[in-house]
Amino acid sequence: MKILYKQIWHLLSLFILLLGVNFFIKYNENVFYGSLWKIDSQSWLYLTIFFAIAHQTYVLICWRYELFYKGLSKIFAKNAFKVYKIGFTMLILLRPILIIILSISNAMTINIGNNLSYLICLILLIPGIYGQYSVFKYFGINKAFGYDHFEPEKFKDVPFVRKGIFKYTSNGMYKFVFLLLWIPGILLQSKAALLAALFQHIYIWIHYYFTELPDMKFIYGKTPTK
Repeated sequence: MKILYKQIWHLLSLFILLLGVNFFIKYNENVFYGSLWKIDSQSWLYLTIFFAIAHQTYVLICWRYELFYKGLSKIFAKNAFKVYKIGFTMLILLRPILIIILSISNAMTINIGNNLSYLICLILLIPGIYGQYSVFKYFGINKAFGYDHFEPEKFKDVPFVRKGIFKYTSNGMYKFVFLLLWIPGILLQSKAALLAALFQHIYIWIHYYFTELPDMKFIYGKTPTK
């Protein structure tokens, strides 16, 4: 099945990543310190990881089901992309929301000092915001959602974006926008939130290599070179 192309590598990489998370947790007891709204940090951490996996699994299924079988269009007709975007939006927003909640629940489990935490946050904020600005202005929010999977014939001859942050890298979203997920954990000095941010940043690259790149080759006949 085309929908499962390269997904064995996705699953293997995810399994190794989860083993790494488990290994870190095993030797860092205070990663579970604290609670918020009577829910402990362990639960918030697992929820953060679970919904990151749920989001990327949702994208994988929707993208390829539509790209190769027009599956969503057969069900929702012209509203297919709109319906998909609703689910995507809810899941993508949960990622920073849960990390913020986890940061509050697990605050002050590392000690790097306020001044250093502010400096690091500023360093991450600048490329993160510029990357997000470039996505909205040059890349387009619909394309970021994966609209090319719904209308591949409209995009097959469209050149890759080379403006804004994309002038310097072919994937400004994953390299720089995802840096914003690190900020809550650094600001509130939360070990669990930093672990969650690291998981999400690595896991989005797993999505890129085993889902997005193969799909680009099918849609555009090539992939970005930088």
